[in-house]
Amino acid sequence: MKKLPFAILLLLLSFSFLLPLSAFAHTNNSEGFSIIEVKEKSLDYELKLDLTELGHALNKETNQKVLINNKIVQEYINSHIKLYADSERVEGSVEKTDIVMIKERPFAVINLAYNYEHKPEKLVVEYNMFLDDSDPSHANFATVKMNGKQQERILSFESRELEIGEVSFIQNTKQFLVLGLKHIFTGYDHILFVISLLFGAKTIRHILSLVTAFTIAHSITLALATLDIVQLPSRFVESAIALSIIYVALINIFNQNSKHQPWLAFGFGLIHGFGFAGILSEMRLDTNHMAMSLVSFNIGIEIGQLLIVSLAFPLILWIKKLTLKPMKWVIPGTSVAILAFGLIWFFQRAY
Repeated sequence: MKKLPFAILLLLLSFSFLLPLSAFAHTNNSEGFSIIEVKEKSLDYELKLDLTELGHALNKETNQKVLINNKIVQEYINSHIKLYADSERVEGSVEKTDIVMIKERPFAVINLAYNYEHKPEKLVVEYNMFLDDSDPSHANFATVKMNGKQQERILSFESRELEIGEVSFIQNTKQFLVLGLKHIFTGYDHILFVISLLFGAKTIRHILSLVTAFTIAHSITLALATLDIVQLPSRFVESAIALSIIYVALINIFNQNSKHQPWLAFGFGLIHGFGFAGILSEMRLDTNHMAMSLVSFNIGIEIGQLLIVSLAFPLILWIKKLTLKPMKWVIPGTSVAILAFGLIWFFQRAY
């Protein structure tokens, strides 16, 4: 009986040699160091990480050859360190890599550059290196240099965000107003849907009812999606938007005298609202200005819509009043083209 414990010990030792080396790859309490320097149009980030822990996170034996492959390291870092400049996401690019010894342990040194068009008023760094996938006890000691001043923070499992500066109310409002305008003028599917609605409008009062119904509907779902109250799969939303274009285009082709009802604009507006929210989901909205950001973005969209309507509707009415036979085919022909775009978008998005 006295030999049993020794036998068990031998058995455990024998078994331990059979374990894969990756089982011992965790360092536990791994450390990292960040030096962040904010410049006029860029942010320089020197990141130092425990080389063993980085290798485990990448599922690779991390050496100089792997570090030289900037693409692998860059993709991993950009998915685990997110930088937001005035709420907009900015991705970093690896400039150079190296290996140094710190406390007799090898550390990877990765220099990243984040570039933006103008100096932001507020920067937010979301740090998630190792915390959720390999070492929850990881800590990073960060030093931030900006405008000749320096601040220090410790980033950990419980404290993952680093805020630099503060965006003003006016700057925030202007930024999201312009973003809304830009979104509607580059959202060709939304533009074609609005123009399709205009083809079925008879009077200015009628078009106002359609635009109002569409605005109320997409404002509701835009808020619900942005506040994370209701979420729908992006593929479903984008496919449904394409279907809305197809549906209205078909009505315009086969029933040219039809009068589009406000309920139609409202129903499809609910879907388009989720589409509008897509760009905001990629941003980090400042909680202090959340309501104003939503309102400003929506106002930007409405201004864009009104500009489209004010330019397109008078032209449509003028075409409808023309007695020339060739002009009678302009609206049906345009509807066929819109239908074609809708079908292409639907098959691209659904499959």
